Amino acid sequence: MSHNKNLQFDSKCVHSGMKDYEFGPVIPPIYQTSTFRFESAEHGASLFKGEANGYIYTRMKNPTVEAMENSVAELEGGYKALGCASGMAAISTVFVTLLQSGDHVVCSKSVYGPTMTLLHSVLSKFNIEATFVDSDIAEEIERAVKPNTKIIYIESPANPVIAITDLSSAAAIAHKNNALLVVDNTFMSPALQQPFKFGADIVLHSMTKFLNGHADVVAGIVVVKEEEMYSKMRKVLNQLGGVIDPFNSFLVHRGLKTLSIRMLRHCENAQLIAEYLENHPKVKWVRYPGLKSHPNYLVGLKQHSGHGGMISFELKGGFKAGEAVMNNVKLCQLAVSLGGVETLIQHPASMTHLTMGEEARKSAGITEGLVRLSVGIENVKDIIDDLENALKKIPEKEMVG
Repeated sequence: MSHNKNLQFDSKCVHSGMKDYEFGPVIPPIYQTSTFRFESAEHGASLFKGEANGYIYTRMKNPTVEAMENSVAELEGGYKALGCASGMAAISTVFVTLLQSGDHVVCSKSVYGPTMTLLHSVLSKFNIEATFVDSDIAEEIERAVKPNTKIIYIESPANPVIAITDLSSAAAIAHKNNALLVVDNTFMSPALQQPFKFGADIVLHSMTKFLNGHADVVAGIVVVKEEEMYSKMRKVLNQLGGVIDPFNSFLVHRGLKTLSIRMLRHCENAQLIAEYLENHPKVKWVRYPGLKSHPNYLVGLKQHSGHGGMISFELKGGFKAGEAVMNNVKLCQLAVSLGGVETLIQHPASMTHLTMGEEARKSAGITEGLVRLSVGIENVKDIIDDLENALKKIPEKEMVG
């Protein structure tokens, strides 16, 4: 719809990605088909040559997938998007497209565990080197850049310690060194942060999280700024095969319609919970972008229109205290992932970041008592009551640090 560019973000969430379909549906139909029929040999040839618009095979392009892709691209302020089967498929597609043997990546030290593993254990086999830095300190990014650096890869806020990187500074460093800035925007979503406005070249998401918002889809997406990058990335994704299917695309597109209103509630709840935790005697510190105690609070104010639904906090009793809380929550569900309507709680040292190893965790600030909370949209009083009851279960003898 051509008028979408003039709409406010809330309205874009509802209307983006739509076009006219047969019979006039208000929701894009699910084209649950693997292949598409050609009108003639000439028509088929023109599609394969790229001379005609249309569809050949769902791994290459599908109308349901395309509707969702166009919606996310519009919400992020990008040119086009590529739907992937998972967040890791999106990240892999970006790395495989942009890197070759001998290249170097500068990456946030506090990053999604499998992203670090991909760089360390998989891409390193192809002579691709990575340096991990505290990207919330611009000087560290600058010091890590080498002549062969092709990508500066930023998660902001970063998983799981909610570190905030100044995206404008990171973009300036990348472009000065002929590198690209890639931003994982999963924790904020375009409802709260739009990295292209701060100089990012590529934005990606695990759509499993806030974009879908209902913990029933595994999916990822890459958003690009121009046709040349889109064509390059589309060819790689088609060859790797890590594409999203039509039904999951339909579910994500449905989730996007409530993104704006869901994020409002996530932010409201998380702010109150962060303030409660910051004043709790059994909590050592809290990291939440909406707290003035956050080291990069002012950077967050510049980049975010809201502070998000993710909180990290350190328990004074370390690992045992974390274990006690995990085993005594009732409403908060003990599970990995984030960004759904339900509140999820997890212990990174023994779960999502276990494979990093103790030294790498320590270097990234992932301590033994660190707890990550994905705040849902339940009534905030119920969430706080649940946390209060669980915190009471920490034995007094564990109250150290």
